[in-house]
Amino acid sequence: MIVLTEWRKLVSGAIIVVIALAGLPLMISAANAAEDDVDIVSITRGGLLYDKWYKVIKAPEPQETHAAWPASNTNKDGATTWRCKSCHGWDMMGNEGAYSSGSYLTGIPGITSMANVPIADIIAILKDDTHGFEGMMDEGDFYDLANFVSNGQIDIDALIERETKSANGDAGQGGAYYGTLCLNCHGVDGDLPKDMGTTLGTLANSNPWEIIQKILNGQPGEQMPAMRAFDVQVSTDILAYLQTLPLDE
Repeated sequence: MIVLTEWRKLVSGAIIVVIALAGLPLMISAANAAEDDVDIVSITRGGLLYDKWYKVIKAPEPQETHAAWPASNTNKDGATTWRCKSCHGWDMMGNEGAYSSGSYLTGIPGITSMANVPIADIIAILKDDTHGFEGMMDEGDFYDLANFVSNGQIDIDALIERETKSANGDAGQGGAYYGTLCLNCHGVDGDLPKDMGTTLGTLANSNPWEIIQKILNGQPGEQMPAMRAFDVQVSTDILAYLQTLPLDE
């Protein structure tokens, strides 16, 4: 039996969100939730789709390299080139952000200009000839992904120092969050599960923009709690703590 602990937070006068602890997924009844609460769930799911949409909807991985992937980048091919984050970045800044160099360099712009754009307009872009997602997801998926793009972007440079990659959070407070929310799955040293291939300390220091998105939205296909329903400072504090964990040897 799933045991849920109700965490209450006052947001715009509404009491919100039931979060499943101990590695269980976020569970919420849309029929009984306030409109704002459902929107948070939609945005969070959209963040997972932005990360790896085919994993979320249990679709076969695309085998062919995306038609819009530039031929100048031979570092990536196949399914990786179909992930939104691969072109537009974890920081949403594309060729002006973390992907201005490195193995994901494509020259493709970010999506920060799409914040607060009508969801229908973003869905139309996702289905256009360039993006080519028509028929690959259902309408609910398109809505959630577009909702994330329009309403789920954060001021990431206010949370993570661009040059040093340091999180602007309280590592001590983050340790308390980690110890109650993350430790059971990721271990004291952040080296679990072993199939991560590297430690959380290494990931948090090398690509903090990816890690804060996963803290906010969860990991596609995994039973990982998402922190988006809470103030974004909670996620920033967790990231700050992760940056204190051991690095790969």
